[in-house]
Amino acid sequence: MEKQVKSQRSQKARDLWPQSDALRMGTNWSEGDLDKLQILVDDVWGESHPGSVHLDRLSRDVAIGVWESGGRPVHFHVTDICDGWAQGHDGMNYILASRETMADMVELHGSVWPWDGMVLISSCDKSIPAHLMAAARLDLPAVHVPGGSMRPGPRMSNSILGDCSTRKKEGTISEEEVRSRQRTAAPTCGACQFMGTASTMQCMAEALGLALPGSALAPATMAVIQNLARQAGQAVIRLAEKGITASQILTGKAFENAVAIHAAIGGSTNATLHLPAVAAELGLELPLEVFDRYNRLIPHLAWVQPSGPYPSEAFWFAGGIPLVQWYIKDYLHLDVMTATGKTLGENLAELEAAGYFEQYLGFLHNYGINRDDVITPPPKAKMKGSIAVLYGNLAPEGAVIKYSAVEPEMMVHKGPARVFDSEEDCCGAVTEGKVRPGDVLIIRYEGPCGSGMPEMLMTTEALVIKPELAKTTALVTDGRFSGGTRGPCIGHVQPEAVEGGPIALVEDGDIIEINIPERQLNIVGIAGNEVSAEEVAKVLEVRKQGWTAPAPRFTRGVMAKMIAKQRRR
Repeated sequence: MEKQVKSQRSQKARDLWPQSDALRMGTNWSEGDLDKLQILVDDVWGESHPGSVHLDRLSRDVAIGVWESGGRPVHFHVTDICDGWAQGHDGMNYILASRETMADMVELHGSVWPWDGMVLISSCDKSIPAHLMAAARLDLPAVHVPGGSMRPGPRMSNSILGDCSTRKKEGTISEEEVRSRQRTAAPTCGACQFMGTASTMQCMAEALGLALPGSALAPATMAVIQNLARQAGQAVIRLAEKGITASQILTGKAFENAVAIHAAIGGSTNATLHLPAVAAELGLELPLEVFDRYNRLIPHLAWVQPSGPYPSEAFWFAGGIPLVQWYIKDYLHLDVMTATGKTLGENLAELEAAGYFEQYLGFLHNYGINRDDVITPPPKAKMKGSIAVLYGNLAPEGAVIKYSAVEPEMMVHKGPARVFDSEEDCCGAVTEGKVRPGDVLIIRYEGPCGSGMPEMLMTTEALVIKPELAKTTALVTDGRFSGGTRGPCIGHVQPEAVEGGPIALVEDGDIIEINIPERQLNIVGIAGNEVSAEEVAKVLEVRKQGWTAPAPRFTRGVMAKMIAKQRRR
């Protein structure tokens, strides 16, 4: 009797080179397995941080779903790295570069064989955008599985212990207190408990439609996340059978939906780096203007740390991304395709009919929290959006700030520049008491072409724990910030310093004006005296003539490759 073989993308390759089947049977495949749809299951499991240490378990759950649906899963791994390990030393320069390397590795895994589909499993800052980029490049039937949320720390605290670092330098905290907080700050596996970049990118994967409804930020220690992983294994087979690939999900409309959700949840500013990078893999443009437009339009609904008091787990119990989508559905493209094989509108209708939005409210009640306090209904929203794109003579091509984490009194600010050519120097000045209230700290040569675009978390945390600086001092940089950053911190200034942007020309004592409502970032004074815009332009032109680009910081290895790629963009 002739074998009945499902339509496999690999059939031609199998017929051409029988050794490929022999090698698979050498890794415990049966002959029957060879004729099944072959699914790449790629994760970032490793002992690199709590967001990845449990992903091998989720990969096994995905595999069960693939097996149940008649497919053959195949496990691959590329371990990611953690910003938290890299704080305060040169390791931070390598964090953003890891996104590119992971995307490349998954592309290699996905290209070595004509897979019928892929499931990508990740939790955190760079691994999720890397997986989305790889999915876009490979254009296979694809599903993303978010790794979920860590349990909250004591008294709803989170894993960032930046104040410990500063207070240790000042001698105002005991070693035992540091040890006590270390033992409780990261109590379980899962992504950190605030709306940092890890949580944001989980939400973006779901908002784009590549992750299943309700999967972003599911508690990593509850059975539901394993069930969702299993469903993802089933879903990828359905997509493969229907011929729905990543490019049919990751459309221009899907990216607009994601930007709208980002505005509503107070997402990390790093999404303005990652979402355009994913879009670019599909030949789509996602300029900063799109983020600014939606943030002027969409009500800010989610009050998750650092914009509010609640941990990410509470956001999921309250209804998570599906509830936010339901609340702002009039602003969304409901006809976009998703990983379920159905449209966003169909998904939301099914969730509402099944009572999903009330299903987990009892867990919120365990904490005495009301849903509306975590995810505000639009009629009760107090502000629009969460991030702004600023322009001006200091940032002609734009800069980004998360204003939902800025105190009202700092929405407009004018102060003297204090200029530093590295974060380390700036952080040292803050901790040593050399920064005055009202200063505008400038950290430059930390952009993507300068040093790989590290985040400035040590400096921002040093600022917020000093009462005299927390609500009086601003920070402007061509680097980036942690998604957990609080305060008037403006990043991603373009052009960056190493390319000769105006941020390279600022001097101590120049007067900087920040106006978030008006979306302005300008040098308005020279050497302590306010002058006209024309006079500022003349001074900057003279300074530019005397400016020399610094020698490249990296001349070989992965960082040199990343910087060369950034310069070509």
